This record gives sequence, structure tokens and C-alpha cells, in this order.
Amino acid sequence: MNDQRITSGMIHPSIRLTGRILRRILHFKSETTFVRLQRLMPAARRLIRPKGFCCEQQTVAVPGHSRLRLLICRPRKPRPEAVGLLWLHGGGYAIGTPEQDFSFIQKFIAAANCVIVSPDYRLSVQSPYPAAVSDCYQTLLWMKTHARLLGIRPDQLFVGGDSAGGGLAAAVTLMARDRGEVSVAFQMPLYPMLDDRMITPSSRNNDAPVWDTRANKAAWRLYLGDLYGTDTVPVYAAPARETDFRGLPPAYTFVGELEPFRDETAQYISRLNEAGVQAEMDVYPGCFHAFDIVCAHASVARRAARRYVERFQHAAKTCFARQPDEMDM
Repeated sequence: MNDQRITSGMIHPSIRLTGRILRRILHFKSETTFVRLQRLMPAARRLIRPKGFCCEQQTVAVPGHSRLRLLICRPRKPRPEAVGLLWLHGGGYAIGTPEQDFSFIQKFIAAANCVIVSPDYRLSVQSPYPAAVSDCYQTLLWMKTHARLLGIRPDQLFVGGDSAGGGLAAAVTLMARDRGEVSVAFQMPLYPMLDDRMITPSSRNNDAPVWDTRANKAAWRLYLGDLYGTDTVPVYAAPARETDFRGLPPAYTFVGELEPFRDETAQYISRLNEAGVQAEMDVYPGCFHAFDIVCAHASVARRAARRYVERFQHAAKTCFARQPDEMDM
């Protein structure tokens, strides 16, 4: 499937009707669309409640951002020595709130002993790159520093996210490797937004439901600002531009066959493997972007959820990375 229109017949039968509806009502036509949608987020945040786990808010001071709101999510009966998962929500870097990913958080907490920290990072509708990735990286450092209070293992800091949150997860993981301040044991960038250049076949002239080429261009313009369209975009803004993938932690991801991010995600996983990093990717035929969220009860979405939960459970048992200050001791 190269550079072509996505017809209804190409969409998986279990999500086809939803895809048709979303194609009619959901259009990210321009940067203005993101600005308007973000105005709805405070109201949406108040309507979403955690189910099956406990969640508290904490405001922390981080460089460049005087007040960063964090959601700290735990099992109702916490256990010591938990995995610490930094989870980053999606929204094209432009919109969103941590609460929108409670369904992911609920699954992870039910599957393994973990504490999840999700930052309300700055969004590009107000603060373009590097605001978001800076907030996310500083949250990771905060988790390392406060590991004992959080009840998490310092050698099991995981980073994950969906869509733009997946792109941020990859960027934070690169930043952690390069700066040497904190070690990441496992990364889970689900259907990540990685490449501003949109040079892969799946990203060109893609009109799939939920997220298409037009939305992608508008979101990257917002996030990169004056950097958009130049050759000076940093790898921490668009991780697909990285050329050295050595020393990164194991990874798992999945994508829909029809979505713009399919090829750039496949390249990311391939380059990790070429660098000797254990990395896995599942591709779901006939599926568009974020099908697991917008069609959560469909058979293919349930299958995808079982699979990423299984890989998270496996990582919780097998993935460890000592912190740099522990290595010096």
C-alpha cells in the first residue's frame, strides 16, 4: 500500500463502521482545529475518573516550567518494588490531557506491579518544541530522584506513550541515553509520531480515519514552529532523524496497517534491531490510527490490547537497567 487513498473496503470489518463515521466528523484541517479542541480539554478532564486504581495529582517545579502537574497512579493495594512507568499521552503534541489515557493506565496496573506517572506536559498550541520533551524528561528525572517515595525500583524505569506520546517516549529515551543522567530499562512507544519529513509511503497522501497526512502536517507545523521544513530539526523533536540507535533499551510497539505512522515506526524498530537492541512490532491489518482507543470493544482492538499488556508484563519480569550513579558505586 503506497501513497494511495484508503477506501472503506480496506478497513478491518470490526472497525469499518466507526471509521466511516469518524471520517465524516473528525477533521484536523489546520492548526486552528487543534486550538479549538484543546479548549474542551478542561471539561473533559473533569468527566474522566480512574477505575480500578488510585490516582493523585502533584505539582512539581521543573526547569523551564514553574508548575508541572503530574498524575501519579497506583494499585488500590500498592506493593513495594514496583515498576516505574512514565506514560505520555497523545494528541499530535498539540492537544490532550493525561486523564485521556486512563484506559492504558488501568490495563498496566491490572497486569503488573507498577506505579505510573503521567505529566500534563506543555502543548504546542501554546509552547512549541522543546517544551513538551523537556517536561517529559524532567518528569523522568523526578521519578528517579523520588523512586523510594514512589515505591518503584530505580532499575526499572520504563517510558511509554501513544501517538505523539509515543514520539515523546522515543525522544525521552534518546535524551536519557545521550545525557547519561538516568537509565531507561524498557520503552513502549505505541504507534509513535516520529518523522516530521513525511517521506515514507504510508505518510504521503494518506486519508485514513482519525489521523491523516493533512492532520500530520498541521501538527508538525505547530510543534516545530520555525524549525518546520528545515534540515535542522533535532532528533529529540523527531526521533526518526536519529542515525545511531546503539545503547537504547528494548522496545515494543504496534501500528495499524493503514495509518500514516506505519512505515516510520517500522523503520524505528528495524534500526533498533540493526543496532543490537531487542525490539518488536505488531502490525494490525486494516486498522487506522488509534483504533485500539476509538474502537476499544472491537475484536482487533481487544487483541492488540492483550498483546501490548503481555509485552509489558514480560518487560516487568525481564527488563532492568541500573542507574548511572549506582554504576559508579
